[in-house]
Amino acid sequence: MESVTINTEYITLDQFLKYINVVGSGGEGKMLIKSGLVRVNGEVELRRGRKLRPGDIIAVENIGEWKIVQSGV
Repeated sequence: MESVTINTEYITLDQFLKYINVVGSGGEGKMLIKSGLVRVNGEVELRRGRKLRPGDIIAVENIGEWKIVQSGV
């Protein structure tokens, strides 16, 4: 599992997928999320606007798993 640091209170799921280079565009992110291959904290997440906060764990089937951490700033 990799850690991903954010400098804000939250990041949306579709923004996160672009940030970690799993998808190249918002449209690709929407399709990946709607396909049911993305889990947040162990549960399938179908909302691309889901707010991810420090401590959340995101898994994309057959790709990887990441944990959101807050920057120390």
